[in-house]
Amino acid sequence: MIWAWRIKQQEQKKKNKIKAKDHRLNVVAGAVVTEAVTIVVVLVVVAVVAVIVIVMVAMVVVVVIVVAAVVAVAVVVVVVVVVEVVVVVVVVVRLEVHVVVVAVMVAALVVVVAVVVGVVVAAVVVVGVVVVVG
Repeated sequence: MIWAWRIKQQEQKKKNKIKAKDHRLNVVAGAVVTEAVTIVVVLVVVAVVAVIVIVMVAMVVVVVIVVAAVVAVAVVVVVVVVVEVVVVVVVVVRLEVHVVVVAVMVAALVVVVAVVVGVVVAAVVVVGVVVVVG
């Protein structure tokens, strides 16, 4: 009788471990999807701004500068996101940190990326205006 009870307990422990693992995988998948969406949104915004700048000041120099800026921003975004996804995976899977903490980390890095994009786009516009006026 006691043996049957112990075997049942061990099976329950195994099930609980599997559930916890599934939960962590779901969190990681959610973080990866969030990052993918963030990348797409940021790149679309950068592309739209680049097109507007090109239309506003249709000069070869500005086009080259804008394209270079967009490429630079894309590289920064991809690097930040790759690092972030690795961090999220390590944090969630290894340290079993709560989902809220991971969400805050993701939000913080998204803000950083947005600021970087804003600065680069502003620099592109300023350089474009200086080139056109100068």
